[in-house]
Amino acid sequence: MAAERLVVIGGDAAGMSAASQARRLKGPEELEIVAFERSDFTSYSACGIPYWVGGDVPKHDDLIARTPEEHRERGIGLRMRTEVTELDVAGRRVRSRDLVSGAEEWTSYDKLVLATGARPVRPALPGIESPGVHEVHTIDDGRALLESLAAARGRRAVVVGGGYIGIEMAEALLGRGFEVTLLTRGAEPMNSLDPDLGHRLAEAMERSGIRVVTGAEVTEVLTGDSGRVRAVTTRSGAGAGPGEYPADVVVLGLGVTPGTDLARAAGLPLGESGGLLTDASMRVRGHADIWAGGDCVEVLDLVSGRHRFIALGTHANKHGQIIGSNVAGDYATFPGVVGTAVTKVCETEVARTGLTERQADEEGLRYVTATIESTTTAGYYPGAAPMTVKMLAERRTGRLLGVQIVGGTGSAKRIDIAAVALTARMTVDQMTALDLGYAPPFSSVWDPVLVAARKAVSKVRAAG
Repeated sequence: MAAERLVVIGGDAAGMSAASQARRLKGPEELEIVAFERSDFTSYSACGIPYWVGGDVPKHDDLIARTPEEHRERGIGLRMRTEVTELDVAGRRVRSRDLVSGAEEWTSYDKLVLATGARPVRPALPGIESPGVHEVHTIDDGRALLESLAAARGRRAVVVGGGYIGIEMAEALLGRGFEVTLLTRGAEPMNSLDPDLGHRLAEAMERSGIRVVTGAEVTEVLTGDSGRVRAVTTRSGAGAGPGEYPADVVVLGLGVTPGTDLARAAGLPLGESGGLLTDASMRVRGHADIWAGGDCVEVLDLVSGRHRFIALGTHANKHGQIIGSNVAGDYATFPGVVGTAVTKVCETEVARTGLTERQADEEGLRYVTATIESTTTAGYYPGAAPMTVKMLAERRTGRLLGVQIVGGTGSAKRIDIAAVALTARMTVDQMTALDLGYAPPFSSVWDPVLVAARKAVSKVRAAG
């Protein structure tokens, strides 16, 4: 009996996790695995790229979990620098093109995994393709940016976008000795936070030496006589009016969208954000032998009950494990997410999970909010840093809806307490009884998350 063939499109977190898990469960005599990756790298931490650019991580090799050679040694037929250009669902085959030779061929499959990731948002602005303008999505992008930083004649950097990548790259460029300006269209950086917490983040960034310009919509990238970027212009800027911001290098951090062009052309089901829709086993809806995972899918939000696009490596690796198990005939499901994320900029940590006020409003939920100011350790302990915790709870039931944290070192990972509580559908009243660890170097007697929960309980009771 001939072996079945599994074709995997995408060689990073979800794709290679799926291939590796399937190989653990089935040998080459039962399952042939062919994987396509269009870049030079597999299984690497894209989330680590800003820290490599900033110099915290010495070299890009440190970001790679498993090389193409290691995957091949494990019996995975990995084809690098090869892009899949067409998906023929009816014929159960994919067309690929070798990016070096240009040669094209069709490859048949019995089972297919789509792990095509996300693509960075790059608006069609005048001058955006000029030398010195960079996005930071892949290792190749990071390498190109480092070369550009070395070639820059001046030390002025402009970061466009105030999301996770934007603020992480602002810190990286500051660490490289650049004068950094961050431009964001929003009223505050990090629109995944409520504006009051975003404002605290903006103040912290300014104290760290990063200029933050809010309400600024970029209209053009200006170039000098050499053709290289020299400035960025905006339509408006809070407190500054329309502006021109000198730049020797520009980094785009405008977010990502699902990389689903292949799926769309093949007629596979997509959600509101353009991400693939799957069932609990990560099987594409309506297609028994096609699975999808990682940044190209929408996932179930356990708090709102809706499917959302949330691009994170944590989800992608879990998706891959689940897909690989199911492809190999085992059984596994992905229950959903609560939207947990953390990051930092200089000495300020940022974390969020669950719903923000805006998201709760969109869902038609009635809620109360509680915000407290505390410290990362006992207030008397040396090195105690300030932290702010904001909590949302459903008005009638007291069910926890979301938590946001901005503070000093030791703040962000406290969000995991809230993430577990959200997953367990706990009320804020139930949270106050959690048996958390305490010692002065780590926390006050009442951890700040529990202090916020106690305040939320009072708000719920006052609301009747």
